[in-house]
Order: sequence, then structure tokens, then C-alpha cells
Amino acid sequence: MSVPGSSPGALLVVGDVVTDVIARHHGPLASGTDTAAAIRTVPGGAGANVACWAAYRGCADVRLLGRVGADAAAWHERELTAGGVRPLLVVDPQAPTGTVICLVDGGAAAERTFLTDSGASLRLGPEDWSEGLLDGVGHLHLSGYLLFSDTSRALVAEALRSARARGVPVSLDPASAGFLVRLGADRFLEVVAGVDILLPSRDEARLLTGTADAARAAAELSRRGPLVVAKQGADGALVARDGAVCARVPAEPAEARDTTGAGDAFTGAFLVALLTGAGPEEAARAGCRAGAMAVQQVGGRPPSAG
Repeated sequence: MSVPGSSPGALLVVGDVVTDVIARHHGPLASGTDTAAAIRTVPGGAGANVACWAAYRGCADVRLLGRVGADAAAWHERELTAGGVRPLLVVDPQAPTGTVICLVDGGAAAERTFLTDSGASLRLGPEDWSEGLLDGVGHLHLSGYLLFSDTSRALVAEALRSARARGVPVSLDPASAGFLVRLGADRFLEVVAGVDILLPSRDEARLLTGTADAARAAAELSRRGPLVVAKQGADGALVARDGAVCARVPAEPAEARDTTGAGDAFTGAFLVALLTGAGPEEAARAGCRAGAMAVQQVGGRPPSAG
């Protein structure tokens, strides 16, 4: 957290940059035949979305380290730059840019299902990291998707070591309950030991603790790290420290069209508020406001990101 009146430093996000193909349909999918849908192709990726929302919410220096394929590198660089983010993209010579097909039920909940081809994004590795990436950085944020391959997990370990050596605080969003099941809760918690802020969804917090109750899950996770901010979707957010929930932040009213990227919007706004001197509860309120804005539009990026 920054001292009021001081320069907060840059936000460095390390994570996934992918192409989202969003298909909004109404009602159940019709097996073996056609289902009418509105389909759009937009830039995405949890890490990239967080960076764009942080820039949109007022962070003047947001940097993003990610790995893409040559097929879409120029497009993603243009989109990130237009969104106020300084892209630090590594172009993979072999793998294409990751692609996610987002199936969004057009009903009231606007819930989404992902079909994910991670492509180049999970090939980000230690060779793509350097100590100089932390020059001028006040906070490092890691996308949890990086934990789901050996190569990118090794990058996470390098980044954490570098950040600790420099005294740069680190946050991490677990990113995917589905991938967490495959990785395993114990292994995840071992890898992220030493992270300053954990930003799980309700399902991720439950999975990581084996606890069905959302508040108990957040509290239990906070025994393992200084601060846990558990995103609860339409129920807002829980802030937990030292084994107890210390704040319950309500969600902002919103009519959901597409929940893709809502958690990323929360994280980006939360981190900006924290960087500029807000306390965790106030920062969580900023996150809830951004999440409400995100669900009212299609795609995971803020309006200015094109």
C-alpha cells in the first residue's frame, strides 16, 4: 500500500493474453443441431483484463508481461496500448495465441462456460523474466492461470523471489476452479506461499479450504497469508485477515449481460485503489463498482479497451 502523497509506482501484471470468442445464447444448447447465438471475437485473458481495468480505473503506469503467438501478437499489442497498458509481450515462435470460447447463457444470471486452449500463454517461462521488470514497480500481480503448467509455475517462482528481494508486494488471483481441481489445493497453496494478497472467487476459496461456507472459507485462507479478498459475485466481497472476516462489502446493483471478466474488473480496480492509499475494505468497494460495470457489457475489458 502506498503512503498518501507519495508515488505509488507502477503496477506490473504477469499473466495470460488470449483471444476470446464469446457466444451469447438463450436457454440450453441444442445437442446435434443449431443454437442461435450472438458471437463476437474480442481480446481477453485474465491477466490482460486485470491490466486494462487497472488502467481504466486510473493507474497511470500499468505494465503487462505475457506470451502470445505470432498469429495475433500485433492485434493484442494494439488493443492493450489502446487500453492504456504498456504491453511487454513475448512472441512464441511455435505456439499460437491462446483462445477461449465463452458460452454465455443469455438468461438473468448471464453465467458463462469456458472452452480453453491456453496456447502460448502457459509457455511463459523463467527465460521471459528479468529483475529489471520490477524497476519502478510498486505492486506485482500474478494471474493464477500461470500455475497450471510447469513452465509458467517456474516463472511464478522467479517473480516471487525477485519481488521479495525488492520488497514489492504481490497479489494473486487463483483464476479457475476447474484448473485448481486438477492442480490440487495443497500444491496450489504451497506454490503461493508468501503472496501478500489472495483474491479468490467464492468457488475457489471453497475448493482451496474444503469448506462450503463462503465466510469460513475466506477466514481459513487468511490464516495462510496476510490478506484475503474473496469475490462473491452478486453477493459482493469478503475481506479476511488473521483467520477472521473483517469486512463484508455489498455488490453494486447491476443487470448482468455477460459475467466474463467481472472478477478481473474487481481485481484491477481493487489494486489501483490499494496502490493509491485506500484500505482493503474501501478498495473492495471500488472492486465491486468495477465488477458491476463489467457484467453490464459483453467481453472482459473496460469500454475504452475497444
